Amino acid sequence: MTGIPASIDDTLARLSEQGYVCGRDLGTVAFLSLKLGKPLFLEGEAGVGKTEIAKALAAMLGRKLIRLQCYEGLDAASAIYEWNFAAQMIAIRSAEASGGASRDELQTELFSQDYLIKRPLLQAMEPHSEGPPILLIDEVDRTDEPFEAFLLEALSDFQVTIPEIGTVKAEEPPIVVLTSNRTREVHDALKRRCLYHWVDYPAFERELAILHARVPDCAATLSKEIVSFVQALRGEDLFKNPGVAETIDWAQCLIALDAVALSPDVISETLGALLKYQDDIAKIAGSEATRILNEARQQLAQAS
Repeated sequence: MTGIPASIDDTLARLSEQGYVCGRDLGTVAFLSLKLGKPLFLEGEAGVGKTEIAKALAAMLGRKLIRLQCYEGLDAASAIYEWNFAAQMIAIRSAEASGGASRDELQTELFSQDYLIKRPLLQAMEPHSEGPPILLIDEVDRTDEPFEAFLLEALSDFQVTIPEIGTVKAEEPPIVVLTSNRTREVHDALKRRCLYHWVDYPAFERELAILHARVPDCAATLSKEIVSFVQALRGEDLFKNPGVAETIDWAQCLIALDAVALSPDVISETLGALLKYQDDIAKIAGSEATRILNEARQQLAQAS
């Protein structure tokens, strides 16, 4: 089944089949985005599943996923197309050596589809046999305001102009998912083009369900301890809290070490899977890890 979901519940069920467990609020905005054909803007901390939902939607719908990874200095031309200058130079040298095509003929040939390198936005506007692709514009907050202004226009018209070839317009607009880690505020004008949702850290039960879906080999008792510890860790004054992605990575590390339960030693030895700053690791290792583990186990005992 690859069509647009019939309802919110259908969306949640089909995402779950792809291993993506989300709350009803995110399922609702995803369903509406598909139903209304509006871009979906997801904002939240790194590692909470913003990028993953685009992958899950592509798999759920049987569509191609095209990813534009944003970075500082990204411009419109780099996101749309560029010419294969190396191949063009070889063609020019070959033409000069053979005394073949005229200058006008050579120029027409050099600036044709044969020498065009299509970047994500142009790829997303082309026809696809399986239907409009998922266009993931990832970490848009890393770009600058001129690129945001360009995106605003592109998401309105879904067409781009290549001076040497002409205008390319999408027959069917792609399904657009934009993500932001909120390293800076994205302009309201861009957000207003989209359906907006803040993706927060999940509650205990949902994070446990995510862990079961993504790391099914992790034993139930260990899974509960992992999730409880990570959730307690997020309450500490850290430079960067671990996301769900780090919870999954940590569980895989513990399984690789044949751990059956958490202990202060195994936590201290594997903190690099959870925390990515040395100051955070130094703060938690040792007695702090023991304290947080004890608190996490108390929480589990009270909940059972």
